[in-house]
Amino acid sequence: MIEIRFGSQVCGELTSAASREWLVPDGLGGYAMGTVAGLRTRRYHGLLVVPGETPASRKVGLASLDPAVLLPSGARVRLGAHEWASGDIDPAGFELLERFDLTDGLPRWRWRIGAVVIERELAMLPGRSCVAVVHRLVSGGPVELELAAACTWRDAHGERRADGPPLRMDPVDGGAVIEGAYRLSGPGWTPQGHWWRGAYHREEAARGLHPEEDLWYAGQFRDLLRRPGDTVSVLAWAQDPAPEPPPAVEVVAAARRRNREVVAAAKPADDVEATLALAADAFVVRTNDAAVDVVAGYPWFGAWSRDTMISYEGLFLRTGRADLGRELLRSYAATLSQGMLANTADTGRVEYNTVDGTLWFLHAVSRHVTVTGDTDLGDELLPALRGVVDAHLAGTRYGIAVDPVDGLLTSGAPGAALTWMDARVYGVPVTPRHGKPVEVNALWINGVAGVAELAELAGQDANGLHRLHERAVKAFRDRFPTPAGWLHDVVDAPAPAYPLGGAAFHDDDVLRPNQLLAWSLPNAPLEPDPQAVGLIGAGLLTPLGLRSLSPDSPGFAGRHRGGPAERDGAYHQGTVWPWLIGPYADASRRAGLPVDELFTGLEAHLREYGLGSVSETADGSAPHTATGCPFQAWSVAELLRARR
Repeated sequence: MIEIRFGSQVCGELTSAASREWLVPDGLGGYAMGTVAGLRTRRYHGLLVVPGETPASRKVGLASLDPAVLLPSGARVRLGAHEWASGDIDPAGFELLERFDLTDGLPRWRWRIGAVVIERELAMLPGRSCVAVVHRLVSGGPVELELAAACTWRDAHGERRADGPPLRMDPVDGGAVIEGAYRLSGPGWTPQGHWWRGAYHREEAARGLHPEEDLWYAGQFRDLLRRPGDTVSVLAWAQDPAPEPPPAVEVVAAARRRNREVVAAAKPADDVEATLALAADAFVVRTNDAAVDVVAGYPWFGAWSRDTMISYEGLFLRTGRADLGRELLRSYAATLSQGMLANTADTGRVEYNTVDGTLWFLHAVSRHVTVTGDTDLGDELLPALRGVVDAHLAGTRYGIAVDPVDGLLTSGAPGAALTWMDARVYGVPVTPRHGKPVEVNALWINGVAGVAELAELAGQDANGLHRLHERAVKAFRDRFPTPAGWLHDVVDAPAPAYPLGGAAFHDDDVLRPNQLLAWSLPNAPLEPDPQAVGLIGAGLLTPLGLRSLSPDSPGFAGRHRGGPAERDGAYHQGTVWPWLIGPYADASRRAGLPVDELFTGLEAHLREYGLGSVSETADGSAPHTATGCPFQAWSVAELLRARR
């Protein structure tokens, strides 16, 4: 894997160290997450974040475990890091960091206090909400080590305050059980039990959200490090019927072995691909009912069907997980209703509210059978896939239906945002895209062709599917090209002066990246067009992916910043989306355009924001600072797939 290592020049400079984040997932949707500096900059940061009924319903437990070294001279050196509402940074242990590295996906810090060097490693026990934190004396000593446990128990999207009840602490051997929810265990436990008030999260302030919370100082662990190699370890795990975890040192070693096996199973071609293969592993989880699912992004997303299906080939077929992928596709097929795939949203409700998620599902099944030769799965799911086509022909929710005039797919309902450009501000879609969006129809054409192929493999008559496909392709080629040389983003869209369903319609020729699917999909409706793809690249391509809107267009937003309304307003109005590098690379290859240098910026990005991973979004204007989730499934998946 690529080397991710920083010395004191980055570690000791707070802006640099606090803007680089690490993630250690538990395989269930929970995680440990923080920054190189050790500073908690988000309400979502913590050493033990526990998934609930869904991966999105997480709770923060152990917030931090702050080391302090007691030297033989009597001096007490604090190595933790906190920012407070007063503006103070106290303690500032990052100033003593001489190195941070991410090795086999696990973070490791090394502090130097003169001749004394202390190292910290942490890992999670795969398949359990359990974190192991190991401190090792590398040189110097003897010294005593204190570890102060700052705790909470709250929804990951909120905060807990001192004006509420204190946390319940039940004593157990070697530690305590907090709120009946999770257990702390380690040497020399001394309970405390009072509030640390005014912990400040700078990233939440930047996002226009409440940035403060109070932390419960539960107590401290303490032990002696006599000689180099000695360790002091702490375990924290969710209270469940499973037996007590193995020793922390064994948890770290087991996690390291597993991560190496994950990389080896992917058979990476180079170090970047190895890094992306391990990054992909973070998003594939087992939910409470043991089903395979995909977390769309850390730290705040759960499972979203559109993201899952866009990510499918990269996360499963490019990483040696076809068997898990098969299981996932079968479970998602069971959610089909009226020809639509369920969107298992972060609300905790099952919703049917996308026009493209189902079409991406058709694509994922087709790719699975094509890549793996698993015709048994194709045969099994074919009746459901034919049902999807029939339901779209008949018409389903939100006005989603095949237009009998031209065979293209139309959709739209008041207040709905059905495509991947689904941001709303105060309940109003920013980019409603009612009518016939270009990527939706490219996916429809691709999906019908894929179902026809599966039908022929199963020995069934596919003539009707082929006729439907040919008719839609002809209409697509007639309707979507613009005089400017690229494609309309939406045709037959309601004119702005008329309500949805009114008499006046128009074709929207704004330059957006959605049209790339018209050339990139396996059964794309258009032949390769170097000129059109070149125009898209010239207007939208950045080092981290493609802008969602051309800078020359009215409404372009070059900064994805501010409060929720400002950020949602900019989400698809110029903000860069790394996942689009996949369709752009495919379209470029088909058009005979060079792609050798296309991924350089994203490869460098693996060391810049979410370490070893790819962000959700970035600013549309230079320097294209990363925004959104630092760890995003479809960003990783599409870079992994497109490079291969």
